[in-house]
Amino acid sequence: MVESNTGMAIFQNLKNFKFLFRTLQSRNYRLFFIGQFISLIGTWIQQIAVSWLIYKMTNSVFLLGLVGFVSQFPTFVITPFAGVWSDRFNRHKILVLTQTLSLIQALVLAILVLSGAITVWQIILLSLFIGCVNAIDMPNRQSFVIYMIDDRNDLGNAIALNSAMFNGSRFIGPFIAGVLIATVGEGICFLINALSYIAVIVAILSMNIDHIKINISKTSVMEELKEGFTYVFGNTRIRAMLILVSLTSIMGVPFIVLMPAFAKDILQGGPHTLGFLMSALGAGALLGAFYLASRTNIKGLQKIINMGAFIFGIGLIGFSFSRSLWISILMVFIAAFGMMLQVASTNTWLQTNVDDDKRGRTMSFYVVSFMGMAPFGSLLAGSVAGFIGVPYTIFTGGTVCILGAIFFLKLFPLPNIKKTS
Repeated sequence: MVESNTGMAIFQNLKNFKFLFRTLQSRNYRLFFIGQFISLIGTWIQQIAVSWLIYKMTNSVFLLGLVGFVSQFPTFVITPFAGVWSDRFNRHKILVLTQTLSLIQALVLAILVLSGAITVWQIILLSLFIGCVNAIDMPNRQSFVIYMIDDRNDLGNAIALNSAMFNGSRFIGPFIAGVLIATVGEGICFLINALSYIAVIVAILSMNIDHIKINISKTSVMEELKEGFTYVFGNTRIRAMLILVSLTSIMGVPFIVLMPAFAKDILQGGPHTLGFLMSALGAGALLGAFYLASRTNIKGLQKIINMGAFIFGIGLIGFSFSRSLWISILMVFIAAFGMMLQVASTNTWLQTNVDDDKRGRTMSFYVVSFMGMAPFGSLLAGSVAGFIGVPYTIFTGGTVCILGAIFFLKLFPLPNIKKTS
């Protein structure tokens, strides 16, 4: 009965299209949305090209996992400090810096590939570099959203549209990447990504931002980091949400880094197959984001967080058993839909319930839980897949996600969620 009511609620909310894009009325957010959307398409093109290039060069699922690890591990180490910097310094200027560094990384990668000088270790080092840049960028970008909108009541919509933008690009980018890899090669993919950063840099520089409050603190970075840690993990509800996000990030999300191996070895396909699977991932997450964007308040978000983790696990288990491209596409779509419900709902709940002066630090712990745990999952998935195979590795991850959803439900039963959300 709960699942039936949820399905009806999703259908009804998706009909509220007049609410979906209301945040785009804010000029600064509209600029950011357009520029970032173009840039993210390029980012996904590069991500697919990197994974395909590594697997083509080495035929190693372990190295796939290793590249995923080094590109995400800096999030675990640097992001908590980046959250403090975000609360201390001008977030607008930090964004310009991180996007410029990302452009340089993509350009260097393009030059190396097009010149024929690329090696596996160069890819690993450049992946580590962009991982460090992203570790600084992500908590800053997350906490900057509120300053780009005219009405703070639209924060939930802005966060959901961010997710829609991210996953809309995930839908488009991989498809383009599959075509480009098959026709002109990986080097052009990296060059296109470098050029795409120009759009977001121009958009950020065109914003009128004059109301960012910068905290002038005499305390040390470590003291502020400790204060943020105590604030976040002293709250039972926030702690439970972050634990669930960490669990699904370690055990569930790494199925993405195994996609090239699944496409090539299990489905007997090529770059087009990988592009279809990644596009299905983007489409499922995009539907979840649109559903969340259509909501007018945060009531019931904790129920959605739990439901999302459960759906994510079901999709992964179905995907692990599939040997058909079309069934695989459907299962990836379902998994991505569930993942988006859980992750974006957690993001929205946190940003609408934390203190402004601790927003950067809170979001840094969220980023660590989501992105910072993923590299360990990528390394684990790559290692385990080498022993038990890709399908069994994905099946195990889906099972753990379901168990995590059950545990979260026991902590916060549905009746309590309805009363307190």
